[in-house]
Amino acid sequence: MKITFSNWVTAPRLTTHAVLLAACIWAVYACNMSVPGLFDRNGLIKGADFLHFYTLGSLAANHRGDLLYDMRGQSEFLSQLLPEARNYVYVPLYGPQVSVLLSPLARLSYLQALTAWLVLNTVLYAICCFSLWRCASDLKPYPWTVVFAAIAFPGFFHLIVWGQTSGLALICFVLAYLALRSKHDFLAGLAIGSLIFKPQLGIAAAVLFLATKRWKLISGAVIAASLQLSIGWLYYGTDVMQRYWHTLLNVSRIVGIFEPRPYQTHSLRTFFSMLIPIPALAFVLYMVSAAIVMYVLVQCWRRQTELDIAYSTLLLATVLVSPHLTVYDLVILVPVFLLLSNTVVQKRSGRATAVKYLLYALFPLFLAGPLARLTHLQLSVVAMAALFWISRDLIRDRAMRV
Repeated sequence: MKITFSNWVTAPRLTTHAVLLAACIWAVYACNMSVPGLFDRNGLIKGADFLHFYTLGSLAANHRGDLLYDMRGQSEFLSQLLPEARNYVYVPLYGPQVSVLLSPLARLSYLQALTAWLVLNTVLYAICCFSLWRCASDLKPYPWTVVFAAIAFPGFFHLIVWGQTSGLALICFVLAYLALRSKHDFLAGLAIGSLIFKPQLGIAAAVLFLATKRWKLISGAVIAASLQLSIGWLYYGTDVMQRYWHTLLNVSRIVGIFEPRPYQTHSLRTFFSMLIPIPALAFVLYMVSAAIVMYVLVQCWRRQTELDIAYSTLLLATVLVSPHLTVYDLVILVPVFLLLSNTVVQKRSGRATAVKYLLYALFPLFLAGPLARLTHLQLSVVAMAALFWISRDLIRDRAMRV
């Protein structure tokens, strides 16, 4: 019998691969974190980026809005808050509302706050995966495959390693999907608008829904974003909001500071910036490719007959066109893996097989980002672009059959 991907990678074998991958990555994490104190075995602060969020929450608790967008001032405040971490410096880009929402964590010690944050993210991630799995009827026979694949998913792994906020973005996207599935555009808009704390993740959705004139959705997004920003404005006042907008408008000047590891980014912008040594040309190629992605995305949604595939194209486009997309943000692709797997699991066509190949390959490719330091080629971006294009073909085929 001819060996193909479809008959070689069976559900039991996929489960085994997921178990092995999960065991490897989480064993390394557990070993690294097992030493007592604030620092891991590599001498780095536990939680990585969470130290910044702990600082932001402490600023809010102490009503120090004057330091929210003062990098040097924040560093000095951190050295007083946590003297052991006095050498850490973070670029202040988050909206003021984020510090207010994180302020309850400031009541705890750093390690207590980190533990609470990681537990919260893990619980919310599990809820998101379970909610999506319940919607995926063809995946119902494979619960343990889904469970172990979710545990092994690199986006979730990096979310925990970095102690980041991308899990909240995943919640927004999952809630938006569930609302669209129930045909509640306004509620979907509220979920999408809540992404204002990570505005780069809302660019693709904003362009798409404006182009397709989804006015209920747009109104919900505007209301949610406005309400969230008003939290920071009411708490800190107009001066802090003005400094926030000024920081966002000038973010291009400091892009090199908040992207110290471009090989850990997975978007078209950094794909071309690593591949092409001429910055101006790399930027032009990024803009052209992003425009093509957005054009294809809009066409997909205008002819879409199946939400699962269309929503997957939105999330893939979100990652591809984002001007700043770090490895932990890949957690927002969880719906793509579940929804597309549900679409193709029972299919044997060429395109369905290609989708299976790409979903399978993206697990190691998301972990292999550091190899781009040597190759200057982020293969994960190539694979996501291919998956996006094949998803577009699936939508076109279904539209032609209707």
